[in-house]
Amino acid sequence: MGQLPEQTEYAEMNALEQRIRESSLPRSMSDQIMNRIGEREMTRLSTKPKPNVIKRAILVASAAAVLGGTVIGSGFVSPVMAATLKQIPVLGVLYEGTSEDAVKAAIEQGILSEPNLSLTHDGVTLKVADLLYDGTRLSFILEREGVDLPGTASPYISEDATLIGNQDSEYVKSRKVAKEDQEKGYIEMPRILVDGQEVAMGEGTFGDYPQQDNAYIVELTKGLKLPDQFELTIQANVTQVNETFEFKIPVNVANPSIVVKPDEATKSDGPFSYTVKQLDISPVSTRLVLDSKGEVPASAEQTGDYSASMVYYELVDDQGNVLSPRKFEYFHSEPQTEYHIDQLYSPLNGTPKSITIKPFTLTVNPKDWSVIGQDQDSVGDKTYLKDLEMTIPVKP
Repeated sequence: MGQLPEQTEYAEMNALEQRIRESSLPRSMSDQIMNRIGEREMTRLSTKPKPNVIKRAILVASAAAVLGGTVIGSGFVSPVMAATLKQIPVLGVLYEGTSEDAVKAAIEQGILSEPNLSLTHDGVTLKVADLLYDGTRLSFILEREGVDLPGTASPYISEDATLIGNQDSEYVKSRKVAKEDQEKGYIEMPRILVDGQEVAMGEGTFGDYPQQDNAYIVELTKGLKLPDQFELTIQANVTQVNETFEFKIPVNVANPSIVVKPDEATKSDGPFSYTVKQLDISPVSTRLVLDSKGEVPASAEQTGDYSASMVYYELVDDQGNVLSPRKFEYFHSEPQTEYHIDQLYSPLNGTPKSITIKPFTLTVNPKDWSVIGQDQDSVGDKTYLKDLEMTIPVKP
């Protein structure tokens, strides 16, 4: 199983619930989603003998649909663009705003490929349909044939799982099913190896691919330290199928992401400061990594009955193009005094001479932490922190 050392399952489940509840979805819809996942009955679990392995199958179907579908449905992709990206399904959920030229560049550089490898065991077929590796993240889709089930991700809890919380809940009882009694055809969380060694990762998503029936997606987005050329091994087990599906795929990225690590890239305003640690630029995405500390600056409008949110960061290239974040995360609570930000944004059009970081806050009501000006078309009223703007030169 892939390891997720930086997050316990308890934190992962709570983060998922928080993200859904605090999304821009209508309240009724977010409540329906949480009911599907199991509401407060959602049980935290870990699997022995590896306590930091996360068995995510019980939540991924709903979670992937929410977190993927919300972003896709929020206006970042035009109808023309959506039609183009349908030709390469993995980009539809992972990289909003990716242009046709960027897709072509990704294929030419070996970042995006279609292995079209398939195996059939006991009447069930798995196919590796799409593979993406740009130097900082690894993603692939498994298509399934031979069974007709409502989803691809296994909903079952392993019999040897150690449960934390209400072990007698109906939700847990309905999913803790002996292997011989499980329905045939569900995909369990795959094991991923690079050059024969299991991949260590900081964050990952495993589960139903919301834009396609009978498809399972794996996305490893943080903490990857892989070479530009390697042999990828995917080992997937399917319920009621004894033999493991194993795929070996050569990966060779001709031009990996441009990595910018600026020297002394720190900006301060009173007690608040942030330091840019890294910018990653590839044909399919842009990543910003930074650390911040201190009390968030507040404008005149963010006093009295209102206050400032945590600090968010807008990216603008040297041509004035604003890069959209892959997802916008609301944290309806008092801002902390320290943050580590590792955020994906839409790709740049070529390699710019520089990228400007424009920090901003939202105005919130501390009674319920609602965001002023937030609706389906807006994340809320932004207050830009001019004294904290920073321009990072890009030298490919």
